[in-house]
Amino acid sequence: MEHPGARYERGLKALQFVSGQAEPNVVDIETAPDLARYVVEFGYGEVYSKPGLEPRDRQLVIIGALAALGNAAPQLRFHINGALNAGCTRAEVVEALTQIAVYAGFPAAINAITAAAEVFAARDDKD
Repeated sequence: MEHPGARYERGLKALQFVSGQAEPNVVDIETAPDLARYVVEFGYGEVYSKPGLEPRDRQLVIIGALAALGNAAPQLRFHINGALNAGCTRAEVVEALTQIAVYAGFPAAINAITAAAEVFAARDDKD
C-alpha cells in the first residue's frame, strides 16, 4: 500500500519537471491551499504520472487540448514551457498548435501560436 503523501510527492516531482522550477506555483497556495493540493495530487500525482506516454508526448497532447479550449492562456503558456522542458522542439510545438486549426478553428490556433511566441521570447530573454 502506498504511504500517505506518496501521491503528493509523485505529483510534485512531475510538476517540478514540467515547470523546470524547484518550487512551482500553479495555484495561489495562500488563497486556495486545497485546490493547490488537488492539482498536485490528482493532476500530476495520478493523471500526469500514469505510464503509457512519454513526457514530451504528454505535453503535446496537453498543449493541443488547452489550445483547443481557447480560454486557458496561462495554462497553455505553462505547458508550452513544459513541452520544451520535456524535449519538444519549438518546431514540434508550432506544428502541434497548427494542427488544431482544423478541429478547433483558426482563432484558437492563432491565439495558441501567439502564446508560443511569448514563451519562446521569454526563454530567449533568459539565455
